[in-house]
Amino acid sequence: FSLTGKEALTHFPSLGPSTNAAQGKVHVKQCDLLKLSRKQKRLCRREPGLAETLRDAIRLGIMECQYQFRSERWNCSLEGRTSLLKRGFKETAFLYAVSSAALTHSLARACSAGRMERCTCDDSPDLENRKAWQWGVCGDNLKYSTKFLKKFLGQKRIGKDLRAKVDIHNTNVGIKAVKNGLKTTCKCHGVSGSCAVRTCWKQLSPFHEIGRLLKLRYDDAVKVFSTTNDAVGHSELAGPQRHSHSSKHPASPRSTDLVYVEDSPSFCRPSKYSLGTAGRTCSREGNCDSMCCGRGYNTQSRLVTFSCHCQVQWCCYVECQQCMQEEVVYSCKQ
Repeated sequence: FSLTGKEALTHFPSLGPSTNAAQGKVHVKQCDLLKLSRKQKRLCRREPGLAETLRDAIRLGIMECQYQFRSERWNCSLEGRTSLLKRGFKETAFLYAVSSAALTHSLARACSAGRMERCTCDDSPDLENRKAWQWGVCGDNLKYSTKFLKKFLGQKRIGKDLRAKVDIHNTNVGIKAVKNGLKTTCKCHGVSGSCAVRTCWKQLSPFHEIGRLLKLRYDDAVKVFSTTNDAVGHSELAGPQRHSHSSKHPASPRSTDLVYVEDSPSFCRPSKYSLGTAGRTCSREGNCDSMCCGRGYNTQSRLVTFSCHCQVQWCCYVECQQCMQEEVVYSCKQ
């Protein structure tokens, strides 16, 4: 499961107040709209609420990827995504990680929001689900989401296939990034706001924080190859030797490292992987030289309208004037 750009991103029909049979048919139809393997479709049909959660995860992953790469030559556009996923680039590594992170995050949130039939709140100690719903402190169920995700993705140890090992490793980096962002939040109960009783539950970090962490992992991604571990008798991923290691043997990548197996193209010109950077807007002081690949950039002035001189009127209205200002836009030459 990864973001290919072919997934159905339109809103599914509302389940609404109808019979269970009708709801079941709509749920099955939602599963069929998604680009899933046969096994994943079977799991989807058995999990009411999963199709909607998968759609949310696809949208969440795509939006975060495009936000994190908005200033890069490769801007995570949907064009060329299928070809990109067949290769072992750094960008492929990020796509696998952000896809699994988005799905883990969305599943955990869907459980705590009551949108999934087979899971509820997290298993916080001394906190029953009924009480959690009543107090509005239902924790994000990361335990269920990670367990289900491993089953949904069908991860297996594959002996000699380097790309399969790399893809599984990067998928797990995304899951781990969500786990690392799990925080404990507490709420006080008592007379006049006193903390006579305190309830605590698990809450996930906003997905932007996870996206930012994965982008840092992308910037420091490790190029790997396959090597045989004589001690255990099977192949493992190996990367460059780290300075802290006195051994001459290559070092295994850390579980938090994004890994790749081949160098990325420049993404400067149109190819089967991207549309290139011609026409992309850039920042003259920031990234124009890099994004435009030495071709230079065009400068254009335009008038933009925005709300200004806003005032709050009693009680609940805001009145603004419309102002105009000239804006200079820089875009990469052909």
